[in-house]
Amino acid sequence: MKYRFAAAPLAAFALLSIPASAQDDPARTKPMAPALPPAVPSARDVAYPGTVSLRIDARDVDRGVYRVTQTFPVAAGTRRLTLLQPGWLPGNHAPTGPFALLADIHFFADGREIPWVRDTVAVNAFHLDLPEGTKEVAARFVHTSPQQSLEGRITMTREMLNLQWEKMSLYPAGYYTRGVTVKPAVVFPSGWTVFTALDGMARSADTVTWDTTDYERLVDSPIFAGVNAKRWDLGRDVFLDVVADEPELLAITPEHLQAYRNLVSEALMTFGARHFDHYDFLLALTNRMGGIGLEHHRSSENQMEPKTWTDWDAMTWDRNVVPHEFVHSWNGKYRRPADLWTPDYQQPMQNTLLWVYEGQTQFWGYVLAARSGVQDKPVILGALAGAAAKYAEGTPGRGWRSVEDTTAAPILNERRPLPYASLTRGEDYYVEGALTWLEADQIIRQGTGGAKGLDDFAKAFFGLRDGDWGELTYDFDEVVKTLNAVHPFDWANFLRTRLYLTRQPAPLKGLEMGGYKLVWKDQPNPYDKGVSDFRKSLDLTYSLGISLDDDGAITAVLWDGPAYNAGLANGTKIVAVNGRAYDKDVIKDAITRAKPGNASAGAPIALLVRRGNRYQTVEIDYHGGLRWPWLESTTPGQANGLDRLLSPRRN
Repeated sequence: MKYRFAAAPLAAFALLSIPASAQDDPARTKPMAPALPPAVPSARDVAYPGTVSLRIDARDVDRGVYRVTQTFPVAAGTRRLTLLQPGWLPGNHAPTGPFALLADIHFFADGREIPWVRDTVAVNAFHLDLPEGTKEVAARFVHTSPQQSLEGRITMTREMLNLQWEKMSLYPAGYYTRGVTVKPAVVFPSGWTVFTALDGMARSADTVTWDTTDYERLVDSPIFAGVNAKRWDLGRDVFLDVVADEPELLAITPEHLQAYRNLVSEALMTFGARHFDHYDFLLALTNRMGGIGLEHHRSSENQMEPKTWTDWDAMTWDRNVVPHEFVHSWNGKYRRPADLWTPDYQQPMQNTLLWVYEGQTQFWGYVLAARSGVQDKPVILGALAGAAAKYAEGTPGRGWRSVEDTTAAPILNERRPLPYASLTRGEDYYVEGALTWLEADQIIRQGTGGAKGLDDFAKAFFGLRDGDWGELTYDFDEVVKTLNAVHPFDWANFLRTRLYLTRQPAPLKGLEMGGYKLVWKDQPNPYDKGVSDFRKSLDLTYSLGISLDDDGAITAVLWDGPAYNAGLANGTKIVAVNGRAYDKDVIKDAITRAKPGNASAGAPIALLVRRGNRYQTVEIDYHGGLRWPWLESTTPGQANGLDRLLSPRRN
């Protein structure tokens, strides 16, 4: 059916152009914005009146339940108390507090239960109206550890636990957390060894207490505890505290233990000062408790695969977490971007300088791992090769999104998997940041004839005020000023161009200035091989443009790569390759045969795939062969700038 419209006067068209919201339409109900509830009280730099007691019963390892009791003194005349569950967690760079894991919540005023109201906007806030004359409020609740990974990070198994105070405690709104004093106590399973950086540990049967501390320091001092545990003194008041799934996993040779002692020496030489009175590497060798790598001022939480020590050579790829998190004691905990320091865990953090906080930490994590021997140099070179390849060919998202903008990724995405990560980009301020700092190091080295490098920046920027273990904040201008004091250069433009702009050249210049170049080989480099062998995965990013799990299911697709252009997507399973049942050798052989000069040269690679309940054959017209990234020295037989950077400094 066709419709005809009579010509309308110009005035009628003018009327039609008026927005509907501006027209008088009595038939349309128009609500007004409701008032929001009063804001949660802002933090003030004053002391909370009295000491909060915190007692956690962590013995229910079969069911993964922590039972918590807290008591809060109440100042005379107080009629309303707001208690907060931490939301913006340090080191997570996002509001990731696991609010849903608190349950069975009850509050008592001087022993009598009182009602509570959850804030309808700040849902981690509990408002309590107190009876007149209330002297003390008690909170009782449980924190439930996830029992399987799909529920969240598992923090308690039958062999070990990782108690993070902020996940299972409350604090009063309206105060800097450093002004809230706390007396902590935890009841552990009988016979378990307990590790933490907290001071004044005392044990009575299975109950462990510590000195009164402030809530900020408490949150910064997590616990690892377990039935299979051992501690090593690494010297200089630094300790290696390890729990494991099985007792035999704690075996480490004297030579390998020396690598961790070397790490302490190398870090102290690099930074020239220490900002802790003592330090604990908290390490779990496990695949039962959830993985973690989290920085603290006087400790770090680290997880490695169970056999990372007993299969030392095969698992060298897995050992970077400890060097990385140790660096954070200087970079991220002591020196911290001004907009990432907050007075409590309610004020939002701003991530704009994470390319210093995390990017330079990633750089030093690579360097100190190689200098100490915690990781082999070929593995570090392999990791750097993978980083170079990622930004040379594997991240088309660099065309629209800057490194600096990826500092919003923890908040935007909360570290969930992405369907096309090569386009959307993840937290590239880590690794592209590290490559940028490598270039800065080489600029300084070449500009000073090798007399200086980024080590000199580290001493000048992070090595201030030896013995101070507070927090000293910084901004972009101070970073630039310190770099210029080490070696005059247009550092502001250097950093803004590489980190704040899009469509920049791949960040390979630091590697090239350091005497290496990115090359491609038909076998994976030592880092990629270690990861692939352990995970039973196959990374074909730089050939077909996909990564596969052990069963042939696609786990990642390179945007605009050969597989993407053939219509493949995550979750698709490859059933057969050129008529042969899929396995890793079959698909690698097919890629090799499709190269010019080989048996199937010129013919596309035919994949029988299953997506959901449908099968189809997909042809990929790719003939470039197998390609994995490597770094190759441009000064063979002669040490170059990168070699010297990765060489030990200790005597």
